[in-house]
Amino acid sequence: MTAGAPSLVVVAAVIIRGGRVLISQRLPTSGHAGRWEFPGGKREPGESDEQALRRELLEELAIDLPVGAELMRAAAGPIEVRFFRCAWTTTLRPRPLGVAQFRWVRSEQLLDYRFPPIDRELVNRLASGALR
Repeated sequence: MTAGAPSLVVVAAVIIRGGRVLISQRLPTSGHAGRWEFPGGKREPGESDEQALRRELLEELAIDLPVGAELMRAAAGPIEVRFFRCAWTTTLRPRPLGVAQFRWVRSEQLLDYRFPPIDRELVNRLASGALR
């Protein structure tokens, strides 16, 4: 690993459907238990960001979506989160397999939910309309 490289890469999906954003609630047994987040998770050794995000979406919500453009990155200590836009497919029916629950919320309502601190900048940008 190169100097300054994150030791843990997390990938997360920003999925917008009809002006609403898909968020999921972390399980009570996980770090940041009960907080809301953008669906995704840890990238495993040998995986690309896209492979990891597609796997995580299947494991957490039973959905398979193409991964679009990277929106932004956020870092905290050894962790780097990479946020990607993912286009919604109307035929999908998410199920909370690896999350406590999920919700579709208006972007301005994101501020009403508790997110991990590393998500704060993205939440603010979405809530303000800076990212559409």
